[in-house]
Amino acid sequence: MKKYLLLTTTVLLMSCSGGLFDIHPYDVNVKGESDINAKQMAVIESKFANRDTLRIAFISDTHLWLADAKDQVADVNSRKNIDFVVHCGDLTDTATGDEFEWSRDILQGLNYPFVALIGNHDFLGTGDQTYEVMYGPFDFSFIAGRVKFICLNTNATEYDYLAAVPNFDYLEEQFTKDTDKFDRTVLVMHAPPYSDQFNNNVCKAFRRYLDFAPGLMCCVYGHNHDDTVSDIYGDGLMFYGIDCAQHRNYRIMTITPEGYEIEQIRY
Repeated sequence: MKKYLLLTTTVLLMSCSGGLFDIHPYDVNVKGESDINAKQMAVIESKFANRDTLRIAFISDTHLWLADAKDQVADVNSRKNIDFVVHCGDLTDTATGDEFEWSRDILQGLNYPFVALIGNHDFLGTGDQTYEVMYGPFDFSFIAGRVKFICLNTNATEYDYLAAVPNFDYLEEQFTKDTDKFDRTVLVMHAPPYSDQFNNNVCKAFRRYLDFAPGLMCCVYGHNHDDTVSDIYGDGLMFYGIDCAQHRNYRIMTITPEGYEIEQIRY
């Protein structure tokens, strides 16, 4: 009996101290770097403030396809003319702390600055709290080469439609803030309009709001695990879907003073 009690006590102590077991997969005990987006955006804005040409790699939906994600990072790194990388969300599959750390560690292998949006899978359990600690606010923006990149949380289903998602007040603020520093806009989101995660009751209002974005060039999204290029509203505003890591492709956008080009990269 004494040996049994001693063994039980030892296991419990190791568990509580983090020596052998995690206390809970959703304990929001983030190890390693945090507040990543703010740090990376500071680098991007400083480094590319006066650039007239930008090259951005858009990737998305890592989930648990970690080997494919590592290959994706290696492929991006093999291209010497990328300026920064945007991950369009679903960094995880079930939003455990381990999954966030695995995907973050892979992304930190990039030779370029990167930011990451939150996806619907990243909300599971306490994933939204882990994302906030590791990456920062769900809605964020930065300016590079006089282009404002607005990264918007569109995962309305995760709130049972009870929150302001997408946040129209945030959009309006971004359209009017720092207008002396940018002339064009790129909108990035995880779930696109008319998808299962978007608040489709406000799809038409959402499109109306986008008319006020200075020089809106296009919209970029993830979520659907495909590489679709579509004119969702039938009015010339193009939406570019970024595929998942498992399908082993991503997109590179080149922005010049004359406009932009999109190319698909397979690896």
